[in-house]
Amino acid sequence: MEATANATREPVKVRLNRQILGVVGTAMTARRNVLELIPDIATRQPILSGKTGIRFHMVMDPESLRVILKERVDDYPKSVTTKLLLNPAIGDSLFVAEGAHWRWQRRAVAPAFAHRHVTALAPVMTAAAEAACRRLETAKGPVDIFAETIAATFEVISDVTLSGDSDFDRDAVHHAIEGYLSQAAKLSVLDILGVPGWVPRPGRLFSRGSLGQMKRIADKAIADRAKVAAKDGPPDLLDLLLDASDPETDRAMTRDELRDNLLTFIVAGHETTALTLAWALYLCAFDPKVQEAAATEARALDGPATADDLGRLPLITRIVNETLRLYPPAALISRTAQKPDRLCGREILPGDTVMLPIYALHRHHLLWDQPDSFDPDRFLTTPDRYAFLPFGSGPRICVGASFALQEAVIILATLLARFRFTAIPRRNPEPRMILTLRPHGGVWLKVEARP
Repeated sequence: MEATANATREPVKVRLNRQILGVVGTAMTARRNVLELIPDIATRQPILSGKTGIRFHMVMDPESLRVILKERVDDYPKSVTTKLLLNPAIGDSLFVAEGAHWRWQRRAVAPAFAHRHVTALAPVMTAAAEAACRRLETAKGPVDIFAETIAATFEVISDVTLSGDSDFDRDAVHHAIEGYLSQAAKLSVLDILGVPGWVPRPGRLFSRGSLGQMKRIADKAIADRAKVAAKDGPPDLLDLLLDASDPETDRAMTRDELRDNLLTFIVAGHETTALTLAWALYLCAFDPKVQEAAATEARALDGPATADDLGRLPLITRIVNETLRLYPPAALISRTAQKPDRLCGREILPGDTVMLPIYALHRHHLLWDQPDSFDPDRFLTTPDRYAFLPFGSGPRICVGASFALQEAVIILATLLARFRFTAIPRRNPEPRMILTLRPHGGVWLKVEARP
């Protein structure tokens, strides 16, 4: 990890490798920080290819990314490694399913994320932001902002998923998720070599207790809800999933499919937004001038931010986008080619791993001006659609993208209106990716209430 001085206008970043690593080096590096597998030259080239156990290609060319994510999406399904990591936890849910099985699930859940439903959930986001403010008001000394944003977004996702069901043990689910990710999400040498999933990975064996607990809690929530004839208030995500069906075939989800998708939304729905908020507050502390301008914008509202205020928060929206550019939660994704192809003149063979290093794409010197600098105003103009991919693109774009953006802007605006965040010398966060791009060691900031 490399931290640069404030005067250079470059916040912390990952120290990318100068060379492609061998099998053992790849496995050891990946267990520490997946992003360190990316060679620095990837930020200056459209494609890189090599062989580490299996043939691979890193693709940073927007036109080729459009082919992979939109034009030939069925020819580039989620990679074998991705499925090895995630199938034990979320089964064949929307996130990892392919082909017809993915398409019917996507059609079934899409109405749950319609604009009217996302907007209707905004009061939960506003309430969680105000609760976070109350906690910060009583904080003494430096605060780990990442721990705080995790708490705030988990409060949101549990409320919008299960209407704040008092029988739903939030702490148990959160600890189970953390327990699973800490063990099972790390790559092993067997993954790098492409060894089949039926060969045991020790880390995933150790995570079975956490995995079983997650599934038991989700199964109980579904069973309890199914017994309720009618629930007060607007439908939550579980209600919408229970009622979901494919509009073309009327097929509904089985209980296992319901559970796996529920867990997918709980895990992804709070982790990615919490990361975005933590990194955004770090960046605001890094650049006090931007922070003060954003605070002025937020304080011009008539109270805590709501869905109706989103159009009045253009700078805070740009800060969120710039945060997603510099620290994309899904900073590296991969696919496995199914058919022969050519990308950037390079031959792609069936079975090749095709990596999409979003971290390198977002810091590419041919696509962005001063790519390692924090500059929210770069989003005054719209970037190339396939040069900015925090939520993917094409038919498999994240179904919850609008939910995540709305939540991030509401919570960030509320926090900046009430508090000033100041960096602590020599206590920079370290960008480290295992499954998502986390601030290793937390984001420690000084927090002061604004007068």
